[in-house]
Amino acid sequence: MAPPPLSMEPTGWFQVAWSPEISVGAVHKMKYFGREMVAWRSASGRVSVFDAYCEHLGAHLGYGGHVDGENLVCPFHGWEWNAEGRNVCVPYENHPNKGRRIRSYPTVERNAAVWIWYDVERREPYFGVPDIFADFSDGKTADDYYPPFPAATIYRPGLELHPQYVMENGVDFAHFKFVHKTPFMPDFTRHDFSGPVSYVDFTIAFEEGATLESATSGVESINAGLGVSVTRSWGMIDNRTMPAVTPVDETTSDVRFTVWIGRKPGEETAPDITEYGKIMSGFVIEQFEADIHIWSHQRYSDPPALSRKEFAGFRALRQWATQFYPESEPTDTRPGESEELVTVPKSELDRLRAAASLGS
Repeated sequence: MAPPPLSMEPTGWFQVAWSPEISVGAVHKMKYFGREMVAWRSASGRVSVFDAYCEHLGAHLGYGGHVDGENLVCPFHGWEWNAEGRNVCVPYENHPNKGRRIRSYPTVERNAAVWIWYDVERREPYFGVPDIFADFSDGKTADDYYPPFPAATIYRPGLELHPQYVMENGVDFAHFKFVHKTPFMPDFTRHDFSGPVSYVDFTIAFEEGATLESATSGVESINAGLGVSVTRSWGMIDNRTMPAVTPVDETTSDVRFTVWIGRKPGEETAPDITEYGKIMSGFVIEQFEADIHIWSHQRYSDPPALSRKEFAGFRALRQWATQFYPESEPTDTRPGESEELVTVPKSELDRLRAAASLGS
């Protein structure tokens, strides 16, 4: 992938695991946004995500660190850190080190997944992770679907693609016919990019011979920032999907995809996904893998050579996406143009201004 002129540190919620991967007492190693991290689950079941290194002498908490009750214990000297990353125990002192704190990330478990809030300026979350059931209006719950993990999921680590590609897919009506082999191009019935959570709905069908005029099926999607997308399909295989792309470093991302398939009559109480559920989810996953094949070899075109019909959707999506990028990052670089940007910390800027005023 040619590196896109987009930051790989956008603000938002990003999936870092599926909930069942982090059992009580587990310490899960990972790397996202160029930072070593650990996720761990306390005795009460709460999941926390930290930067990986102990603030005492820098031991990596993912190598030998363990959970004791509600705290994460460093393997090097036994210092204990609570769910907020604060030191609560130095075992050979009579008080904790209240001045040090490991960076922790706001964490939410929803839709069978673990999400962290990432923001380079460390602002608190200002929008949430949509619920793949409650936030659609059909009244269905998780009990109406087979449990997706692990059989109805895919995980593709370290791919050279950007999270924005998934969001752009949602307004790219033309690709459905050529990538997904639909009999016609979809008709978009809703494009709402008025806030950090956007909504895109369209009419689509996969049956051979179907036409736009005769179609009785479609997709509704809710997109919270660039890291969260949930969809509900209607009038076709009863399924909901959740693609998630989380940046690992400046060039690669981990891709996860989760599929919920509606239960077949007679299988309402099956504890695990059945053969029917596996087959149906396999069809949905096959479509998503066709997208991944394109994205992982794609160059981000800016400005793109859009047709007249494509212009409004892509323009709205890309304008919406700019709100999630650090202000110092260019988001509309033209081929042949270059700018050298220098980022100066505020403290240094204030010092330079003070020095300039003294000199005058």
